[in-house]
Amino acid sequence: MAADFNWAVGGEAGDGIDSTGKIFAQALSRAGRHVFTSKDFASRIRGGYTAYKVRTSVDKVQSVVDRLDVLIALTPRTIEENLEELHEGSVIIYDGERTTMQDVEIPDEMVGIDVPLKRLAEEAGGAIMRNVVALGAACEVAEFPIENLDSALEKRFADKGQKLVDNNKEAARAGRSYVGEEFDHEFDYDLETTDEDYVLLNGDEAIGMGAIAAGCRFYAGYPITPATDVMTYLTGRIERYGGHVVQAEDELSAINMALGAARGGARSMTATSGPGIDLMTETFGLIATSETPLVICNVMRSGPSTGMPTKQEQGDLNHMLYGGHGEVPRFVLAPTTIDECFWKTVEAFNLAEKYQLPVYLTADLSMAVTEQTFSPDTFDMDEVEVDRGNVVDETAIDDHMSESGGFQPHEITDDGISPRAFPGTADGAHMSTGLEHDEQGRRTEDTEMRVAQVDKRNRKVETAREREDWSPREFGDAGADTLVISWGSNEGAIAEAVEILDDEGRDVRVLSVPYVFPRPDLSEDIEAAENVVVVECNERGQFADLVEHDVLRRVDRVNKYNGVRFKADELAAEIKATLAEGAEA
Repeated sequence: MAADFNWAVGGEAGDGIDSTGKIFAQALSRAGRHVFTSKDFASRIRGGYTAYKVRTSVDKVQSVVDRLDVLIALTPRTIEENLEELHEGSVIIYDGERTTMQDVEIPDEMVGIDVPLKRLAEEAGGAIMRNVVALGAACEVAEFPIENLDSALEKRFADKGQKLVDNNKEAARAGRSYVGEEFDHEFDYDLETTDEDYVLLNGDEAIGMGAIAAGCRFYAGYPITPATDVMTYLTGRIERYGGHVVQAEDELSAINMALGAARGGARSMTATSGPGIDLMTETFGLIATSETPLVICNVMRSGPSTGMPTKQEQGDLNHMLYGGHGEVPRFVLAPTTIDECFWKTVEAFNLAEKYQLPVYLTADLSMAVTEQTFSPDTFDMDEVEVDRGNVVDETAIDDHMSESGGFQPHEITDDGISPRAFPGTADGAHMSTGLEHDEQGRRTEDTEMRVAQVDKRNRKVETAREREDWSPREFGDAGADTLVISWGSNEGAIAEAVEILDDEGRDVRVLSVPYVFPRPDLSEDIEAAENVVVVECNERGQFADLVEHDVLRRVDRVNKYNGVRFKADELAAEIKATLAEGAEA
């Protein structure tokens, strides 16, 4: 029996694949099992292949693998798409009564389970429940207690009435009973349950949760894959804390609304993806010049242009580092795990207000839509610290007045950080403009003041370099000659790839970098390594370019840009191949 269990459901967009996968993932997590999910979906409402995969174990799982144990196939294409991941003994559940599935051929080494999903669903109350019948069948195959599925069904349908909940439970039991009665086969699965209590959430939800914990009280956004779930999570929740969510007419409006709220003193945020970042870039410069703290979440997807909206990529790095006319100081944070999305969101708000700069908080599609289990204490709200920076009130504002008696929101300071007064602060009235300005915010073309203001704004970044901890996370063998460096969502796949390599006798040290700008100095780490490999999901190796620029040494690169995330076993093979090529050279 495999150490973990891999399950998937696949069909056409509009077939309820996502909700079916979520129900099963929730059932597993409620049974005290770790879960890691992945999605493959087309950028259309109906039609086009879509799938939801769940990997589960009693031990922590951090990546997808090239293995499927049970597949619910709603279309023939589902089998074709997953054939390489199916293995001897894999179980394929399908409805042979459907016209499209009548001629399906199950490979000899696999087990086909023909279940009349639609007919059983109709008998339970409606054909729409055919996927739930399939879940019940899967429970029988995997020897997974159906009571755990009941719990997930109750959560999913409770707001629609008890009758619907009961019908779904009946449908699930119909699927379980049919397999138990009609198939005399010894399935090689037995899903262990535990008493552990886990939270199941994806990266977008973790970002939304982190925003609320950090004190965000205004969010403006426009729906765009794969960032929409940030807004979805906040809607209905942020209002409980006195906040507001606004769906703007476009990305330009969204960032300008967020800017206005931030100028009004609220912790403010917007989230979008690559095309939206393009549209927001002009206002990005205004944010930095006016020294307004704002968090801009970029959930990356395949580009350029519309690209592949529902596919994975880390191609926006250079834009976040250099986008915008003129020279714009900024921070770029890139959480490397789903739980870190929560903590780096909190940190992004603190950095924005401490240094009065725009902060890019960047995730990507694979992190945004992946659901993973965590212990509840992973998100300990007592550990959240809110730092609003250099805010002055009536008692201190006199120290920041000009000779003419006006408050100076752009005061020249040694560390580059000016005082900030919220609207309503006595004697704190002021204005800021996108034009170059003096210390009071009044426009100016004075050459000395221009230099002083540019230097002041950039000095904040240098101050942050000195005051903040920009360290990477390290794991693997600290003394290994091979160093693997990555940023963003690749950490989980790398962590499991290192375990595979370790089993083969290959020692690897890993540095996972959540800070792109400012970023840690990796010079000593790279100098101590014989082989350096940078892993990322883009074609050019944008982060590898930064590393080479910083340390003046060539590095090897493992790049993937076909729209699919790294898998642990695939990545282990890629690292081995790269090292072998280097040895031959």
